[in-house]
Amino acid sequence: MQPMSRFEATIPTQLHALISDLRWRTQMLDADILEEERKAGISDPKDLAYPLLAQNLRARRDNLQMSIAILESRLSDRSTGRTRAA
Repeated sequence: MQPMSRFEATIPTQLHALISDLRWRTQMLDADILEEERKAGISDPKDLAYPLLAQNLRARRDNLQMSIAILESRLSDRSTGRTRAA
């Protein structure tokens, strides 16, 4: 087994920090979505009068959640020693 460089050793820590930050941002987006829905009095995204800002915030939140899932998968792969093809 080859020795791990200091840079490689910090990658899991950096991934954990990034994931935590993205989770915090999704919580902020959730709060903003609820506020927009409260202001509009509409909480059903299928309603034609659903606020455009809330739709955009939902899309942004969903993208962040997908990014979190990918990062967690990579973190899991690193901890189990699996590698991905580039």
